Amino acid sequence: MIRGVVQLAKLNFKYGLDEIPPPVELILYSLQWLAISIPTIIIIGKVVAGLYFGNAADQIVYVQKVFFITAVAMLAQLLWGHKLPLILGPAAVLLVGIVASQGNNPAAVYTSIMLGGVILSIVSVTGLFGRLQKYFTPRVVATILILIAFTIAPTIMNLILSPSLESPPLFNLVFALVLVLIMFLAGRHLTGIWKSTLIIWAIIAGSIIYLLFFPEMAGSGGVPVFSASFFSNINSSLEFHPGIMFSFIVCFLALSINDLGSIQSVGELIKPDNMHGRITRGIALTGLANVLSGFLSVIGPVNFSLSPGIIMSTGNASRFTLMPTAAGLLILSFLPGAVAFVEAIPSLIIGTVMIYVMCSQIAAGMLVAFGSTEGFNFDSGLIMGLPLLLGIIISFLPENVLGTFSAALRPVIGNGFVTGVLAVLVLEHIIYRKK
Repeated sequence: MIRGVVQLAKLNFKYGLDEIPPPVELILYSLQWLAISIPTIIIIGKVVAGLYFGNAADQIVYVQKVFFITAVAMLAQLLWGHKLPLILGPAAVLLVGIVASQGNNPAAVYTSIMLGGVILSIVSVTGLFGRLQKYFTPRVVATILILIAFTIAPTIMNLILSPSLESPPLFNLVFALVLVLIMFLAGRHLTGIWKSTLIIWAIIAGSIIYLLFFPEMAGSGGVPVFSASFFSNINSSLEFHPGIMFSFIVCFLALSINDLGSIQSVGELIKPDNMHGRITRGIALTGLANVLSGFLSVIGPVNFSLSPGIIMSTGNASRFTLMPTAAGLLILSFLPGAVAFVEAIPSLIIGTVMIYVMCSQIAAGMLVAFGSTEGFNFDSGLIMGLPLLLGIIISFLPENVLGTFSAALRPVIGNGFVTGVLAVLVLEHIIYRKK
């Protein structure tokens, strides 16, 4: 490829979409993308693994699978999907569905993820997704983005106040508050790659400081150097649960909007050709990646919306710089020894970093709500307010109350995210429908 400056949408990029940088720069850009990809895999992967497994070895295997799915999905998107410089990772909205389905057979959860991926691919390929888009107005999208953060709050609270921690609750709360404020301070003043990799530095620094106070929380060794044993742990028995299936269909609606927004945001930035085809292929491949995730009994991936900021800060719009990144993630998936350091990260640090990540989620939702061309008025506040309040209340319902719900309805009525999404759709398109 010819090295030069590509003029796209009045923005100067050092390397365009289909340009390949020289070897040294290719490696450096790829390492930057890798440093940005790893934290989310670690955070969400460890949270979900902790919900199902108490054994550290099983948790490492689960995170290995998350690395594997992310790598395969990223390579497929770069070669055959949207073909855009977009990073992927486990979907926070599916984490909401998994948390709300606790107490049910994991096979039912991962069967629902598998079928949700099939439905997403079919809807994208057949063009039905275009018809559904009109129902996702700015107020609906904003509510969904904020609901993800609010309904994951109980999980964050449990991570920070986990009984497995040796430290007292007051210490944990103060530590979390100080760390998250330092992250906001650093995020305010850092620039470039330092700002883009803030999360991973916060995880490393926070873990070191915490383990200095409580060294007995450090993980143990004894992990093999190479292992592909996670292929033996698959969802071989399909289990259909109507309530869980409906819950995940709602989650996949939100996931599809997230995926669409991520692809469109990069498309608007670099202006490639045939965006309609890229969107169709990209969302369809996201669906297929979730099918594979359900088969391997692991949380599914989605395209992340933070890629435009990375492209702008580095001046690099080449999709080829992400291919070594995907290869690196694939190699890590077979190296449990390298993944094992996840177990040395205290749940307190994971919970604190999730606070920072979810604040970004809330900011994105508010930006959508207040940046709408229709404006934000009192009715907008009501349309968003009730679903958010319902989501919070239901998410914090005591376990003994949830236990009184019907087993078939609990994944729906007991899921604050699903209830909130249904409420905002009713308010937006029925009660406050524009004449």
